[in-house]
Amino acid sequence: MRLQSEDRDPDECTLLTDGPMTVSLLSYGAITQGWWYDEIPLILGYDDPKAYLTDKNYMGAIVGRVANRIGGAKFSLGTSHFELNANEGRNTLHGGPAGLSHRYWDISRISPSEARLRLTSPDGDNGFPGKVKFEVQVTLEFPKLVYSFHAQPDRPTPISITQHNYYSLGSTTGISEHKLMLDSNQLLEFDEEHVPSGKIWNAAGTGLDFSSATVIGTSSPDLDHYYLFDNNGKPDNLVAELAAPSGVTLSVFSDQPGAQVYSGAKLKTPFYPRDGLCIEPSGYPNAINIPSFPSVISTPENPYCQTLTLEISGCQT
Repeated sequence: MRLQSEDRDPDECTLLTDGPMTVSLLSYGAITQGWWYDEIPLILGYDDPKAYLTDKNYMGAIVGRVANRIGGAKFSLGTSHFELNANEGRNTLHGGPAGLSHRYWDISRISPSEARLRLTSPDGDNGFPGKVKFEVQVTLEFPKLVYSFHAQPDRPTPISITQHNYYSLGSTTGISEHKLMLDSNQLLEFDEEHVPSGKIWNAAGTGLDFSSATVIGTSSPDLDHYYLFDNNGKPDNLVAELAAPSGVTLSVFSDQPGAQVYSGAKLKTPFYPRDGLCIEPSGYPNAINIPSFPSVISTPENPYCQTLTLEISGCQT
């Protein structure tokens, strides 16, 4: 189910501007509806905000409490066991059927180029323990778009959120000819349900190696994998570059240990498969069930923080 409120309107929108750049933010799902350099659309989005109410692609949304998949829709924390709401077979995807991407956030415009979105998730939300106050600050600093995430829980609980833009960089023919570079030569092994098994692969020789700039169309047609960054932990780490044939280039800076990279193979009308590429920095998926993975537990003393910086270059209008 989708959690909706009769007194909220999906048309609630805030525009940010700085120089030739504009960003459109929606209250629903804390969605980035659009990001433009002059007339160049840098991400995919629906013109009608109401279309997001039935969107199944998490387009432009903030997803969580825990991004990606939690195997079996359950986990243990200490001596307590938690059953989550499953929404992809027997697993929990992107926080469950009524996760952060399906909620109305309170949004306020701080300045012409800055907005703050806030949401309180109650104890037991989708099965997760603890009350959590989420805040996302979005700042447009041409040529950069910066997302600053903060989450304050009242008890230990897993938190790992991500931003789910589909980057197109102005292309009208998809991203198959775009070149992708990742600061990674390793990726997680997935089982048949696309849940991490706990094993790590070397990307070399798999057809999924983007440690140097590689045309996306030469890779697996269903690129949808979590890559481990070689250097992580600082906001200024360059973790990915996506370059369109036009020369428009996106540089991604993140302090997260890795990212799910998805080529949009399941996009449907009004879009087409591979119309946009997702680069979703977050903690390791299913980390709550795999002790060898870095912890995604946040506490009142150690709240959740993440910074994602997107920088555009090479635009010509």
